[in-house]
Amino acid sequence: MPLANYPYQFQPRKVRSEFFRLLPISFFVVAFGAAFGLAAVQVGLSPFESLIMSSVVFAGASQFAALDMWGTQVSVLPLLAVVFAINSRHLLMGASLYPMLKDVSPGKRYALLLLLTDANWAVAAQEYQSGRRNLEVIVGGGLVLWLAWIIGTALGVYFGGLLQNPKALGLDMVLGCFLLAMALGGKKSPRVLVAWLVAGFASLAAWKWLPSNMHVVVGALAGGAVGFFWLDKTGKSAVNREGEADHGD
Repeated sequence: MPLANYPYQFQPRKVRSEFFRLLPISFFVVAFGAAFGLAAVQVGLSPFESLIMSSVVFAGASQFAALDMWGTQVSVLPLLAVVFAINSRHLLMGASLYPMLKDVSPGKRYALLLLLTDANWAVAAQEYQSGRRNLEVIVGGGLVLWLAWIIGTALGVYFGGLLQNPKALGLDMVLGCFLLAMALGGKKSPRVLVAWLVAGFASLAAWKWLPSNMHVVVGALAGGAVGFFWLDKTGKSAVNREGEADHGD
């Protein structure tokens, strides 16, 4: 019997543990939040507007891109297009989580996705490949990263001179290394590794030859295409097979 017939039971204790699991990554998010806060007030946003943007939007690269286009007159349609392009990877990230979320009620499902980031998605996807559903990491990990982004923005707004150039410290490499560890860790099928490699090479090519930020979109689409068209021939995920073994057919 498919696992989807058994509604997922959230474990509050596990949400807390996942909160602390991603806490080390959050310290680097604070640094970039501070850089955003500083940049936001420099282009004319008030401290309150900067904090509201970080609280509601919660998308670092998109927020920096929006600041580049900010001025006395903001071109709304180009701004929407740029933000959508940068965040379009979330379309594929959300689709990849569908097998984990399809038996969750729509209200809980969309509430979960509000906290989705690259980091907690990577952990959830990596554990799903190993046969475990871990939706608590989306909640707990997302909360700690969201709070870190807001705290960092506040530090940048009010104490902007403390960290004006986080890239000088190499902090921009932390999330990339974390995602690489998630990609290489755990049990991986050859098809999953091929998807990662295709996404990586496509991103590098787009970074070299296409306009700024297009590498994010191209890499996501390339990896997603491999995952979509090169499915497991059994038609079942590891989690579903595990559920059938536990509950019987």
